[in-house]
Amino acid sequence: MRKIDLLFAEYSESHKNPTNKLIHWICVPLIFWTVLGFISFIPSPHICSSYYGCISIVSIIVIILVAIFYIRLSFLIGAIMLLVMLLMEHFTYAINIHFRKQAWLVYLGVFIITWILQFIGHKIEGKKPSFLKDIQFLLIGPIWLLSFILKKLGIKY
Repeated sequence: MRKIDLLFAEYSESHKNPTNKLIHWICVPLIFWTVLGFISFIPSPHICSSYYGCISIVSIIVIILVAIFYIRLSFLIGAIMLLVMLLMEHFTYAINIHFRKQAWLVYLGVFIITWILQFIGHKIEGKKPSFLKDIQFLLIGPIWLLSFILKKLGIKY
C-alpha cells in the first residue's frame, strides 16, 4: 500500500462521524487559508503582477515546500494543491488589501472559530484529532478532502 493511502486510512480513523466530516469540509480549507494569511505578514520582498496581485517570497517558499511534501505522496495531488495554494494566496492578497492593517484580525478570527469547530467535531466523533499523534496530519487533512473529490470524479491520484 502506498504511503498516501496509509496516511489517509489512519486519518480516516478519527473522521468517520458525518457531523465531524462536515465540520472538516468547512474548517480544514479555512484553517489552511488562514495559515497562508498569517505567513503573508512575515516581512519579505514581494513579487507582483497586474493580474494576480502580490505574493511574498516567504509565502512562495512555504508553498513550494508544502507542494514538495504533497508531490512526494502523489504528483497529481501535489500539482492540484499547488494551484489551490496559489488561489488561496490570491484571496489572501485581496483580504490584505481590503482590510489593510486589520487583515490579521480576519485571519485570527477565522482561525480561532474554525479550530473551536474542529474540536467540537472531534468531541462529537469521540476521538482525538490525528495531528495530536503525528504533526504531519495537519497537512494531510486538506489532501484527504481532495481525495474524495478526485474519487467522485473518477480520477486516480
